[in-house]
Amino acid sequence: MQTVTEKPLVAIACGGTGGHLFPGLAVAGELQRRDCDVLLLVSSKEVDRQAVRAAREMAVATLPAVALQGNPISFVRASFASHQSAKKTFAIRPPQAVLAMGGFTSAPPVLAGKAFGAKTFLHESNTIPGRANRWLAHLVDEAFVGFPQAAHRLWIQRYAVTGTPVREQFARADAASCRLALGLDPKRPTLVITGGSQGATGLNDLVLAALPELVARHPDLQFIHLTGANDVDKVRAAFKSSVQHPASSVRAHVQPFLTEMELALGAATLVISRAGASSLAELAAMRVPAILVPLPTSADGHQLQNARAFADTGAARVLNQRTTSPAKFASLVSELLTNPAARVQMQAAQAQWHQPDAAADIAERILRACGLPAQVTEDGEAEWQPPARFAKAIKVRNAEAPAGPAAALQPATGKQQPAIS
Repeated sequence: MQTVTEKPLVAIACGGTGGHLFPGLAVAGELQRRDCDVLLLVSSKEVDRQAVRAAREMAVATLPAVALQGNPISFVRASFASHQSAKKTFAIRPPQAVLAMGGFTSAPPVLAGKAFGAKTFLHESNTIPGRANRWLAHLVDEAFVGFPQAAHRLWIQRYAVTGTPVREQFARADAASCRLALGLDPKRPTLVITGGSQGATGLNDLVLAALPELVARHPDLQFIHLTGANDVDKVRAAFKSSVQHPASSVRAHVQPFLTEMELALGAATLVISRAGASSLAELAAMRVPAILVPLPTSADGHQLQNARAFADTGAARVLNQRTTSPAKFASLVSELLTNPAARVQMQAAQAQWHQPDAAADIAERILRACGLPAQVTEDGEAEWQPPARFAKAIKVRNAEAPAGPAAALQPATGKQQPAIS
């Protein structure tokens, strides 16, 4: 049983992918600033293990992985095991609240938290909610969404449009300093390719096919290529064997994953990226010009919808992986690398997509629902005032969605060998 001397405890179920984990870490940091303890519930995946190393003074519990794909019986068994593990963890110290960041890994902790009387919440970052969040929505006390459209696809009455949280280190940075930190030339244009925390083979292959033409057009270009664990050797070999333009002095920083993703984005002249909502929020926070290549097989086409939202406001360019040739890809990359005005326009458009108070809004909303102080004044007395956005964004079913860049969306039912590090 919690004693009066203990701080409030909030459990955040955020394992499985970086798109769930990193926004969860951002909220966790805000909760700590409000004198709360945080318990991170993650999976056993390598991306989770690497990311939580940066979690300071936060408890971490690993739950059995839960994935809907494959054998339904295995899914039920894994869900039950995860639920039992969460219950055992909560029995030691029950949380006041449980926040689910998406994915089926987060569903069992919400059910376990309800059994201990915790307030329950979910965050949905994409335009089209994932299946786990659609299932959880009618069970939680409140939902937080990154896009207004997402709320109207959730069976829930109480929600707030908060945007997607990003960690505090994702802020506009000096490109030269970031390049130096990664062992690159501070003055050279830098192309960053990232397929997200787990990599993207289709995107990697498209970049490698276009690589000879890119190097021929831009012999001083340098690369930061985050490949995912499966493709790192292939990509390193491709840079060593394929980039042999006589005038080239190309350098490439090739890694499966980079914990300090803010350095890669800060170093970028241009980014080639998938279109997960968390990645888009980080791009917007750092104002990085981008070409988005949505994952063709993303559930319900949510990455395409996310990318279109950015493209429709001029915040990014979009390519279809299945129909884009290497020549077309190289041409668009070259166009943007040689057009600073176009990149500046893109950065300006991204400002409307950055919600700097997203993590704070969510933390304060959770604590308010639990009857706990959400802010502390200078005289030390607890005080909570809802951010202005909440006054407009807290809606009930069938209410009009708030205006914003996403409101226009229609609902939907990357003769010298390169240096390789």
